[in-house]
Amino acid sequence: MHPEPRTQWHAAAFRDLDAATLYAILRLRADVFVVEQKCAYGDLDGRDTEPQARHVWLADGDDIRAYLRILDDGEAARIGRVVVAPAARGTGVAGELMTQALTAIGDRTVVLEAQAHLVGFYAKFGFQQIGPEYLEDGIPHIPMRRER
Repeated sequence: MHPEPRTQWHAAAFRDLDAATLYAILRLRADVFVVEQKCAYGDLDGRDTEPQARHVWLADGDDIRAYLRILDDGEAARIGRVVVAPAARGTGVAGELMTQALTAIGDRTVVLEAQAHLVGFYAKFGFQQIGPEYLEDGIPHIPMRRER
């Protein structure tokens, strides 16, 4: 008998997240966005709970290694809150996370707001810049779009 793998991809609606998973996701988002990036902002914007929102993450036991959320913005799906735990960076997990998200989205146009230093990363997945660079919470961002 083989042991069950510890690392596993998940996707779920908000209502299907158990308390421990939700806590681990929110802790990772706060650890990276608020503490590491020094951005005091309202992460809990009410969109996580939207009926069409999907949460995609890589769990390693009880730890969340990578996470993003997919929102329905009508004409396009919106990828946001993309985060990789510091210990998982440089392992290819971010690329796997994007592949998981784009597979879940399917044949739809997708938009995101990329941190400027990650434009090349998102371009590998077919995203193109659609507007000028702007500052959000002191971090340069660039709006990007991937047509279906």
